[in-house]
Amino acid sequence: MKELRDLTRKLLADGDAGVVIGWEEGRRGARPAFITTPDDADKLIFDARCVHNLANYLNPRKPQVKALGKPAVVVKGCDAKAVAGLLREAQLTRDRVILIGVRCGGVVQTPEMPAELTEATVATRCYGCDVREPKLVDHLVGDARPEPPVTAALDRRIAELDALSPRERWQFWTSQLAKCTRCHACRQACPLCHCERCITDKTQPQWIESSSHLRGNFAWHLTRAQHLAGRCVGCGECERACPVGIPLSLINRKLQLVVKDLFDYTVTDDPEVPAPIGAYAVDDKQEFIE
Repeated sequence: MKELRDLTRKLLADGDAGVVIGWEEGRRGARPAFITTPDDADKLIFDARCVHNLANYLNPRKPQVKALGKPAVVVKGCDAKAVAGLLREAQLTRDRVILIGVRCGGVVQTPEMPAELTEATVATRCYGCDVREPKLVDHLVGDARPEPPVTAALDRRIAELDALSPRERWQFWTSQLAKCTRCHACRQACPLCHCERCITDKTQPQWIESSSHLRGNFAWHLTRAQHLAGRCVGCGECERACPVGIPLSLINRKLQLVVKDLFDYTVTDDPEVPAPIGAYAVDDKQEFIE
């Protein structure tokens, strides 16, 4: 993408940015790239294999990225929503980052796949995407792209689970969460898991058992899901990072639907729109006390 490469060269040559974070070709498809010199700008790419949510590198838990200087980050729509979340929660200030928006027509499930989008390869995150052209950006590059061939597969799966009895749903999630090894890859991949010290790492008192047994696994995943309610941007990076294939997107998407129903709120790339956890409305349904 010539436009992106030319902009990168200019930002680095002029000293406006210390590093441009985008994507490059790797041995296993597209991968994050940290461009610090104008000569390396030609490494940058953007296509449907660029699945990573690069807003994760703005997380304040990553001082090694901060050490590279002021970042310019290439963002898709879902990435821009994550940046808005960091701004909304005072983890980042707008003057400390340059945002390069790319018009996105959807991405594939994993960066190793061919870039051609089909119903079989398109990521579930792309269904219902309302930010094909990020607005929270300093620069916007790329041509407008057609809508991807998305299906409502994730919502249909949630509907199927909702139709089960409580015992059947319990059995399903027991079988899934029993696989968890507590590697916390989901936490590390999430741009909005930004606590300096995660609750699962605290031992005095110990809120969540650290061993990978079912009781501790349920406590971890339920706590993390609650912390992401009204905040998760649906980028799916947690599920993609999970080495044992736990369908975490089912949990996060279900909570998105619940938040929409209770608070009429959908995660946005406008940091001025407060999330439900930070706002109050007199017409909240308050079903929990009825």
